[in-house]
Amino acid sequence: MFGESFLWVEKYRPKTIEECILPDRIKTLFSQISLEGRIPNMILSGDPGTGKTTVAKALCNEIGCDFLMINGSEESGIDVLRTKIRGYASTVSFDGGRKVVILDEADYLNPNSTQPALRSFIEEFEKHCSFILTCNYVNRIIEPLRSRCQSIDFKISREDKLTVGTNFGKRLYNILDQENVNYDKKVVAEVLMKHFPDYRRTLNELQKYSKYGNIDTGILSQISDLDLTELMNYMKVKKFNDVRKWVVNNLDNDPQKVYRKIYDVASNHVQATSIPQLVLILADSQYKSAFAADHELNLVACLVEIMVECQFI
Repeated sequence: MFGESFLWVEKYRPKTIEECILPDRIKTLFSQISLEGRIPNMILSGDPGTGKTTVAKALCNEIGCDFLMINGSEESGIDVLRTKIRGYASTVSFDGGRKVVILDEADYLNPNSTQPALRSFIEEFEKHCSFILTCNYVNRIIEPLRSRCQSIDFKISREDKLTVGTNFGKRLYNILDQENVNYDKKVVAEVLMKHFPDYRRTLNELQKYSKYGNIDTGILSQISDLDLTELMNYMKVKKFNDVRKWVVNNLDNDPQKVYRKIYDVASNHVQATSIPQLVLILADSQYKSAFAADHELNLVACLVEIMVECQFI
């Protein structure tokens, strides 16, 4: 098997639009942009792991554009963005072609400072630089930015789910064959169904299970397990963005199960004097979850309150 330090999501990341697994309407749109040879300012929105960043990179590679990659959740400060973007976008590429800035997870950028500054950059460097923003929630991008970009939704419709899911399943089987992993197709399909349409997480999970050389019914009991080790570490050092990402990645689990597991585990990670407060916060949030319109927001609010009110060991 390939070295465990090399992630399959990178090793098998599609290099062209044709290789990307997308609904036909989205693939046709990007293929047309590639043929025209000029990338417009765009906002690519949709669920995590659906190929937004992969498409952005593939488009640049096909057209032959230089691009700068910035992760909005890790480099969200306005000074960092000003320095990086201005330094890159203010110069012409070696071949005189158009440059591209790919701003991943742009919905993490501050809507009151960083996003307005980004709007100014788009206007200032329009002549020789395009901007591609990716986000999970387009409504978290300010309207002045949205109005300056073509918005493309990566949502997979009910009609497209079967075709896209089937194509991704074939891709998974091919990857497992290349990695010499023995697998049960039904088990692979179950992992796919659990995490669909998050391609990235599906592939990461299969790589994790493949370290034993087999993906069979023996892993099914692990698929539904929640790993709270990372979450507790993030909460201890108050890494809000990582806590939020953990929530997004685990929303497909039963909310009641999530709260119960946090209750079982967190009591071992906070000081004894904080346990009563921990219990009250969890109980209140679990009750509210039955009526919550946005389960992500409700759970994130619960975890933030625990981070603020409880003392971790």
